[in-house]
Amino acid sequence: MSETRQRGRFGRSAGAPADAPEKILATNRAATHGYFIEERYECGLSLLGTEVKSLREGQANLKDSFARVKDGEVYLYNCHIAPYSHGNLQNHDPLRARKLLLRRSEIRGLIGKTVLRGYTLVPLRIYLKGSRIKLELGLGKGKKLHDRRETEKRREQEREARAAMKRR
Repeated sequence: MSETRQRGRFGRSAGAPADAPEKILATNRAATHGYFIEERYECGLSLLGTEVKSLREGQANLKDSFARVKDGEVYLYNCHIAPYSHGNLQNHDPLRARKLLLRRSEIRGLIGKTVLRGYTLVPLRIYLKGSRIKLELGLGKGKKLHDRRETEKRREQEREARAAMKRR
């Protein structure tokens, strides 16, 4: 039962294995309702210790959060991670800006798409991959009111079709 994993620079394993199970910690359901998600990125989060413990308890809210490229780095804003229940005076600020860890080439591509083409960076979910906390970031375009109505109408038709097939 020896699992072969690549070793990092200091002899420790280099992250989670590719087939590591994912445990979803928080999701942003409003993201797919308000945006057409065209691309998805997996990125790491730069977190404090109490934030990690709070996230493992499932104390996160992505509802009004968004990401922006600032000075060649990507930051997550308005992501509420509740203070750790057993924390002390050194507990974290729940709404602080958190740095997202992406490759430089991915960041350059995001700069071009968000600034020039008017896309928005929307966090979709926070999850555990092995022992690492990851964030799925979506590159999306905002839906207009008629787009939302159209999407709702299509979902309703699919729901009715499934119900008709069940009745057969």
